[in-house]
Amino acid sequence: MTPKKRRTQQRPARKMSARKRAHVTAASPAKTDDRRLAEISETLDIMLPELTARVAAVEHLLVEKELCDREEHLEAREIVDERPRGGFAGEQQD
Repeated sequence: MTPKKRRTQQRPARKMSARKRAHVTAASPAKTDDRRLAEISETLDIMLPELTARVAAVEHLLVEKELCDREEHLEAREIVDERPRGGFAGEQQD
């Protein structure tokens, strides 16, 4: 019978010293904000034309089904256009 080879004990892998460790730094807040704003802008560029088309379709159906006159539709649009813009929901405008 042949004798079995003895395995040598392997030492656990050494951890890299703090000096050699790769430092992963987080992106600066300004870059993160810029990236987020770009994502929001892109999303709005996609959503707004779709939303506008849907509103136009609803307006068309309201007039076609005679649920409102064209004049009522135009008056309602003028009221919406006169509203103050900007600010957050629930915020009072001066």
